[in-house]
Amino acid sequence: MRLGKLISVLVLSAVLLTACNNGPSAAEQMYDHLEQAVTLEDTFKDQQDPLVQLEQQETELYNEIINLGMKEFEKIEELSQEALEIVKKRQEKLEVEKESIESAKEEFDNVKPLIEDLESEEAKEKANELVEAFNKRFDAYQELYKAYEKSNELDKELYNMFQDKELTQEKLEEQVDKINKSYEAVIEKNESFNKLTKEYNDLKREFYEAAELNIDFDESSEEDQTDSSGDSSSEEDGSSETNEEQSEEDQNNDEE
Repeated sequence: MRLGKLISVLVLSAVLLTACNNGPSAAEQMYDHLEQAVTLEDTFKDQQDPLVQLEQQETELYNEIINLGMKEFEKIEELSQEALEIVKKRQEKLEVEKESIESAKEEFDNVKPLIEDLESEEAKEKANELVEAFNKRFDAYQELYKAYEKSNELDKELYNMFQDKELTQEKLEEQVDKINKSYEAVIEKNESFNKLTKEYNDLKREFYEAAELNIDFDESSEEDQTDSSGDSSSEEDGSSETNEEQSEEDQNNDEE
């Protein structure tokens, strides 16, 4: 489970006054690449709400399954199949998200050769910090992707196990424990990615100021980022409690 939305990169609008004869400056070219990278992440941003909704649907199915007894095995099989379909859809959206992030990275990489052509040392310093921050964020996403993918695989195993009449309490508890640990890893990677995204957004603003670009900072975008971050924290806390409660329900159910 993602257990919360991921923060996206802010759009920062600039009014660029380019001399006709000389063409765009290095700073202006970097601006174009940086904001194009943001546009390429739109698809990544679009996956956030659907992923959260799919996770909520899956949690509801899981709770319904563990509240059923073995006398209702056919119903358990049916619900497990539905849950497997949701896990499949989650993985598909994860792949779309990853492609979007990687496309943005390709576009962003175009800024590095332009840094040495910047006019001021301060702008060069901020640009190098920006590149480092973006790369750290990209690496953090790769780690998050792997953690989420592993979580999906464990969920898949769980719903296949539910279709086995010979499933034991011991095997169920062992699988639930693995899943809860994988959720903890995803939460940790999620928080790291969001933190690095905020740092990158701050550095991009600082770079634009150092490069003396005429920037129109989009306050509405910043508010959206704050709201997204807040949602992430509350959803994570709630989901962690749910995981613990689900484990207890599994044990109580089987004891009955």
